[in-house]
Amino acid sequence: MTTTGARAVVELLAESGVRYLFGNPGSTEMPLMDALAGQDRLQYILALQEVPAMAMADGYAQASRSAGVVNVHIGCGLGNAMGMLYNAWRAGAPLLLTAGQQDRRLAFEEPVLWGDLVSVARPWTKWAAEVRRVEDLPQAIRRALKTALTPPTGPVFLALPVDVQMETAELDVAPMRLPDAHVRPPLSEIARAAQTLALARNPAVLAGSRVCEAGAAGELAALAERLGAPVFHDSQASHNRGSIPPSHPLAAGMLPLWSPDIRARLAEFDVLLAAGVDLFQQYIYHEPSRPIPEGIRIVQVDVDPWEMAKNYPVEAGLLGHLKPALAELLVQLESLMTPEQVDAARDRCAARARAHAAEREALRRKAEEQFDARPLTPLCLMHSLARVLPDDVAVVEEAPTTTLGYLERSGLLRTGDGYFAHKGWALGWGLNCAIGVRLAWPGRPVLAVIGDGAALYGCQGLWTAARYRLPVTFVVANNRQYRILKEGARIMKVPGASAGRFIGLDLVEPEVDYVGLARSFGVDARRITEPDELSDAVRESFAADAPVLLDVRTGHSEALG
Repeated sequence: MTTTGARAVVELLAESGVRYLFGNPGSTEMPLMDALAGQDRLQYILALQEVPAMAMADGYAQASRSAGVVNVHIGCGLGNAMGMLYNAWRAGAPLLLTAGQQDRRLAFEEPVLWGDLVSVARPWTKWAAEVRRVEDLPQAIRRALKTALTPPTGPVFLALPVDVQMETAELDVAPMRLPDAHVRPPLSEIARAAQTLALARNPAVLAGSRVCEAGAAGELAALAERLGAPVFHDSQASHNRGSIPPSHPLAAGMLPLWSPDIRARLAEFDVLLAAGVDLFQQYIYHEPSRPIPEGIRIVQVDVDPWEMAKNYPVEAGLLGHLKPALAELLVQLESLMTPEQVDAARDRCAARARAHAAEREALRRKAEEQFDARPLTPLCLMHSLARVLPDDVAVVEEAPTTTLGYLERSGLLRTGDGYFAHKGWALGWGLNCAIGVRLAWPGRPVLAVIGDGAALYGCQGLWTAARYRLPVTFVVANNRQYRILKEGARIMKVPGASAGRFIGLDLVEPEVDYVGLARSFGVDARRITEPDELSDAVRESFAADAPVLLDVRTGHSEALG
């Protein structure tokens, strides 16, 4: 068809199944914005700044398992977006990030706003390119979508010069067709892995978010049950989405945060099945520095060749799509295990289920014992939320010193796919990720638990939630400080930390009025001080047809780890 480059972009995205374009426009995006104005297949979601736009697209992509598409304004907009691009890269979110570029006829003069956008974006993308000819634009869009969505998924970037957007040509706007990525590992390696697992005396499973992304939670749970093995998720340092429901009898929660604690937790096991997990992404250096004890044999299953045996040698490495890989591993395991091994696995399963049930009950009792403390303790806050959560709730958290993995550790979160926590740790993500999740899952309630410091990095997203009447419940855990940095300083043994001397880590004098801030963006908000009041307000918010923000004053948290 004869069309402009900008109209071809819109047509290709819509034909390829893209529903939303997130962004904040500038002059170099005006041809694209004009093309959007003449159609109703692709909805533009306006954000007031690039941090919200990127994080919304990230949340949408992770929840929908389809491409999140973002458009930002040339070099300055790309610069604003880089922190959230880092999060998306760490999480493997399938994003197509585009930015307008200056007119090619001005490029030699190094004009205002111009820059080498591709070099800026390349380190945190799977592929980055600038489209120099309008005739190449359809191929570039198809290649970008295919690259972002092909496992291991991840963000890609395209720079679109303004004159390429405006130029008219005969263009092929056939949609992108994604190849089927369900490729299994070699049968010989599956057999080797099954033999190792069948002989294990005390196996465990380490599961990462790529299990959830592959739709392989059922296969992983069946394998764990067959082995009688507890299932650990990534530690808080690289958590993201869970693999099996936290309420599952074999769900053992997150691994500890620090290397010595991980070693102590894993010391009892002789074989580890590592599925779709990064081994390991550590946060602060500790001795001993290697989290996995020596002598433990590892069976690794992953779609990402870079992660396979990257930091630890493996007994067997299954490179392929996790869903068929885990399914065929289970078939092989069932044929190999002797009746005695099956009985031993059944006994392990029952023992782990009893132990996990006791741990969860003890944690809930501990939270309930703190209900008289004021301000609310983190455990009290989280339990007040947990007791009113619907089974299908989606939870987005960016408050690690408040949440402390409570919803998973307590087993009170029923869904495995509905828990989102960022892997990159660039702040401003959670509030806006929740908006993207709500767009992807309009029929599911969405709760965002956000630290007060993190909320200030992406607070402009509240306007977008109000503008499009997206019912998200935002709970700001307000301890008036950067608590995680104080914890980090103590762990690093910074001299003044033990005496409580900190500079630049307290959000006081003046304190931030989150209720007033939310209302200024058009979001209904209130201050919460009582646990029952919090439970009631959250329950009511899930029935609302607009966003709600609850500012909850909290006291000091437990130590991380």
